[in-house]
Amino acid sequence: MPLTHISIVILTGLRGGYRGGRGGRGGRGIRQGVCCIPFYVLLKLLVFVKILIKNVHFGILNNFLVYSEPKVTYIPPTLPEDEESIFAHYETGINFDKYDDIMVEVSGVTPPQAISTFDDAELCESLRKSISKSGYIKPTPVQKHGIPIICAGRDLMACAQTGSGKTAAFLLPILQKLMADGVAASSFSEIQEPEAVIVAPTRELIGQIFLEARKFSFGTCVRPVVVYGGVNTGFQLRELSRGCNVLCGTPGRMLDVIGRGKVGLSKVRYLVLDEADRMLDMGFEPDMRRLVGTPGMPSKENRQTLMFSATFPEDIQRLARDFLRVDYLFLTVGIVGGACTDVEQTFVKVTKFCKREQLLDIVKSTGTERTMVFVETKRQADFIAAHLCQENVPTTSIHGDREQREREKALFDFRSGRCPVLVATSVAARGLDIPDVQHVINFDLPNNISDYVHRIGRTGRCGNIGRAVSFYDPDTDSPLAHSLVTILAKAQQEVPSWLEESAFSSPSIGKFNPPRKDFAALDSRKGELFPVNVSSRPAFQAATDEEEWE
Repeated sequence: MPLTHISIVILTGLRGGYRGGRGGRGGRGIRQGVCCIPFYVLLKLLVFVKILIKNVHFGILNNFLVYSEPKVTYIPPTLPEDEESIFAHYETGINFDKYDDIMVEVSGVTPPQAISTFDDAELCESLRKSISKSGYIKPTPVQKHGIPIICAGRDLMACAQTGSGKTAAFLLPILQKLMADGVAASSFSEIQEPEAVIVAPTRELIGQIFLEARKFSFGTCVRPVVVYGGVNTGFQLRELSRGCNVLCGTPGRMLDVIGRGKVGLSKVRYLVLDEADRMLDMGFEPDMRRLVGTPGMPSKENRQTLMFSATFPEDIQRLARDFLRVDYLFLTVGIVGGACTDVEQTFVKVTKFCKREQLLDIVKSTGTERTMVFVETKRQADFIAAHLCQENVPTTSIHGDREQREREKALFDFRSGRCPVLVATSVAARGLDIPDVQHVINFDLPNNISDYVHRIGRTGRCGNIGRAVSFYDPDTDSPLAHSLVTILAKAQQEVPSWLEESAFSSPSIGKFNPPRKDFAALDSRKGELFPVNVSSRPAFQAATDEEEWE
């Protein structure tokens, strides 16, 4: 075949190949269609197709053009091993002591007594040192109640506001029990048998949990490992082979390494589901059921299961009970589903076409203070970031179309202050713990009040004061008005009169699906719910340009 022409393999389900070129024969074997195209036309076609089809790799094999999904080659940078880097932290704010006044309720049979200090938890010397080096002075409410519950071996469903210290609440007692009982040395075993499995819905969140586990287990025999998508699988399997006592992962990649026969679950003593409502409610329920149903996984009676989240709707509680023992304890801290009172919430009434101008005015006035801007779609995230950069505001963006390398670079640039503005889609709101975020801007309000609470929860952490500004477009956001008024009132914030009017006079109310009980603040086993008004928008559905992000 001359170099000026090349054959293209068209993988089809046709019964036979088509004649291609002069005297060409139909395809053999899998009966692919074959045709000849001038090489210069092919080059132009490739350029066009590669623009349209992202992440598709083309190659030439035996004069045939073939394509395949790209092999993931990204290997994350080596984590620092020095103590100073591992225990880097940001200070608690002036309102940290206000946490002591937060209402706490524990329901269930014979809950253990809460602790007042970390010393009361009777943790081992290694953990006490790690707590001190991390800058922890006293436990938060979820830690005061959660740590003794887990130490007592009880299953737990815990609801607490974002930024309340949930991660340490489950890591500390798990690590304490593992070190007290002894962990098996598993270096270079063909199959790793972790004693604790921790699952979270996004790569960024599970990465943060892993870093916390790595910090608290520093200087001990416990070895945590993290697995998630977007990273070279071989690299993660090699990390696993070095030993794994605590396995952290996103649902898809965790099931993948289990399916490859590299991880066994017969020794699992602790199963932790973080952001459990999002995993179950937004499509991860089948993966969770596959995980707990994996051959070898101990039954719920023979393992300890812990669920943590900022919200637990009643219907999610019913699903969660399938994974918990019947005598589980239900812990609620504060107004579940409510916003933190340390976040000053402001609403700006706008029209669709003046948002960019308003945004530019705000970010230019904040200077180098860290600001997160939330938008509805991936396309919008890149567009707004580019617009701000053109206006000399250093900005980066993060969303589900970004490769893992790009995601990590964006977060590094934001954390380091190189780009003080981060534009993100809603998926980045869940669980991200970035130090010292002073401002959150809702360029687009989300589809539901739960996402609003999580977005503004990126600021006002650990007793620090934060500010949240939301652009409210009456043409599109009025179905959310009633829920916003409720959230503002419960957080002791001023409610704009125009928002109150919109909440109680909007013709949109009632034209959508009936509102769900998004925030269950009481144990559903009691048969009663803490009533909170929620959006009457339809049940959450991702925008056409939005993503499910693992």
